[in-house]
Amino acid sequence: MGRRGDPEGENGFVTSESKTLDLRGNPDADLSEVVEHIRSGGVVAYPTETVYGLGGACTPEGVQAVRAMKRRPSAKPLIALVESAARVEGLTWTDPARELASIFWPGSVTLVLSDPEGLFPEGVRSTETGTVAVRVSPHPLVARLLAQLGGALTSTSLNAQGERPASSGSAAREILAKLSGPAAYLLDVGTLPPSGPSTVVDCTGSEPVVLREGTVPVGRLRCVLPGIS
Repeated sequence: MGRRGDPEGENGFVTSESKTLDLRGNPDADLSEVVEHIRSGGVVAYPTETVYGLGGACTPEGVQAVRAMKRRPSAKPLIALVESAARVEGLTWTDPARELASIFWPGSVTLVLSDPEGLFPEGVRSTETGTVAVRVSPHPLVARLLAQLGGALTSTSLNAQGERPASSGSAAREILAKLSGPAAYLLDVGTLPPSGPSTVVDCTGSEPVVLREGTVPVGRLRCVLPGIS
């Protein structure tokens, strides 16, 4: 690890207020140090299929760290990125939810499912509805990170209040410098292709309901489930 003030240390890390792992020329770089940081309750900024996200482990400590940095209201739960549907079998899977996951995961569709067993902590699981919003990201770096982490990763867009989310590593660094909190790791893959947010579908009722139309339009969802509203 490079020392503070070094332009670049071992493994490509750059240290300042945050620590950057430059993956633009080394997509297969070792992530073990980042994983340990997350497991210890630390925060990581990372690319997704939409924008750069800010996340941590799905633990009370990890959730609190992310919410504190974003100043995110407690009534607004974080999304959880998971490795696969099999990793969250304890959630309540309706037949429509399974159908959507089988077609659109990995992808930009977030499913809201009931969490009756409390698999996820408060801040990911809604205290009002007992639900969790989950997604399997198609971004290969997220897949690697989740596989090594062996658990879910919280996700919220990386942006300061009232500003646009980061779509490049340089923008992510600038935003991290504005956010107060402990030092975070930044996984920099450069500029992401333009993309809208994920489409959010509530699958807790008898018929799924689209809460937010994003990259995947409602018309595509209706090709799978004609009754979706």
